[in-house]
Amino acid sequence: MNSYTAKQIAEILQQDDPRMNLRTVRYYTQIGMVPPLELVGNKRVYTDSHINYFRAIITLSRTGETLASIQETLKKLSLEDIEKISQQLTLYESSRIIENETLKITDDVIITISPRISAELKQKVIDSVSQALRGENQ
Repeated sequence: MNSYTAKQIAEILQQDDPRMNLRTVRYYTQIGMVPPLELVGNKRVYTDSHINYFRAIITLSRTGETLASIQETLKKLSLEDIEKISQQLTLYESSRIIENETLKITDDVIITISPRISAELKQKVIDSVSQALRGENQ
């Protein structure tokens, strides 16, 4: 288990979101958006689990959620679910959103395709996903 100071956490998170500064890290900790700090020796520290919480907060905030809504959502989720959300942070990078094409196949399936693939390959992907979904519904 890695341990971090608040300053180290802020530096790590600023790579994901420049707005995540030391003050924000401390505020989110104070209002209980992340779990209480771990005790290592006689010091209270952040861990990798806290990084997942902070990244999940950033991801959910990029979807338009309010802090209050995010806090309620995080309380209901397992650590595995929070980790999954935190890993989706890269999907919400502004350059990726602008650059890539996102297609809604069904209410349950959304795909994002890079503009670097050919129109032919893009259509094959869409057709394959659509065919797989039709097979599932039969």
